[in-house]
Amino acid sequence: MNVDLYKQSGEKAGTLELPKEMFETPFNKDLIHQALVMQSANARKNLANTKTREFIRGGGIKPRPQKGSGRSRQGSTRSPQWRGGAILFGPLATRNFSKAMPKKQRRAALFSALSDKARENAIIGLEGFESKDLKTKVFAEMLKKLPIERNVLFVLADKDEAIMRSSANLPEVKTILAAYVNIQDLQKYRTVVILKNAVAKLKETFLKQ
Repeated sequence: MNVDLYKQSGEKAGTLELPKEMFETPFNKDLIHQALVMQSANARKNLANTKTREFIRGGGIKPRPQKGSGRSRQGSTRSPQWRGGAILFGPLATRNFSKAMPKKQRRAALFSALSDKARENAIIGLEGFESKDLKTKVFAEMLKKLPIERNVLFVLADKDEAIMRSSANLPEVKTILAAYVNIQDLQKYRTVVILKNAVAKLKETFLKQ
């Protein structure tokens, strides 16, 4: 699988070869959806936490006599039916939203999403980026010269200070290490730019047995 390779100046520098095992697989919508749901669920933070009887103080005194008043029997003002009382069947902080998915299926879903991007011509290569001043302006000028639509995901081999710092203030740009490429980002960003030296890292991470 070959994609266009560009220089920082916006000129074409040839083609970048991508592993067909990752970028030429059939599209599997159901598998991609399953992986996306799993990633979203595992990132979910359990914030809601209602109080049951064990967490509410007071209510030790019986609110009214057991008999004689003609009213219902009540043992505590902290019972669920009382205002200020406990909550029954409410959300608890102990609830676990995480989901599991076999490693082979996760990788198959990722390869399917990458291949879909490749078929849409939404993947390009970049030789590299250099900037002495690490200014956002220089990086933004480079983006205008590249065939990028709407927003873009830059896949890096390792932490690249020039790219990461220069793009930090651009909301339509995200940088990610090749080892952490994921379904959620591939679905969110329209164009994927893979640095030339990141291809080897992709192979090392996702194609090893």
